Amino acid sequence: MDLRKLKTLIDLVSESNVSELEITEAEGKVRIVKGGGAMQQVMAPSSVTMAAPAIAATPAAAPQAAGPAPAEAPAGHSVKSPMVGTFYRAPSPGAKSFVEVGSQVKEGETICIIEAMKILNEIEADKSGTVTRILCENGQAVEYGQPLFVIE
Repeated sequence: MDLRKLKTLIDLVSESNVSELEITEAEGKVRIVKGGGAMQQVMAPSSVTMAAPAIAATPAAAPQAAGPAPAEAPAGHSVKSPMVGTFYRAPSPGAKSFVEVGSQVKEGETICIIEAMKILNEIEADKSGTVTRILCENGQAVEYGQPLFVIE
């Protein structure tokens, strides 16, 4: 993999909400992981692993990741995102939302869609109850483990 392509990948990871990126090509495998305050790059051609010097992540990214977590620990059962993607409340634009605040849901019922890599993944309620809060906006990017709904 050439250096320009590698630099572009590092820049994309550091400027996005993505915390980890892994790409495998014929000439090797590249894995870029963005941690607490630094980004780590590991490139493995064949079976050899080389670690590059840590590259500082953008300072603004760390407070955003740490800031919302305490505020998003609502009372009740949180339905969390099983993947990184784009959150949608309805099956298509202009269609009625799967659930609203106050909706009664049963375990296994579809409550939203997360689009990841052009695939629409239906997210189901993992508990029966009443939706008391919707924590994401339609079209919002969501992270793995991010709370989406509160069910009581």
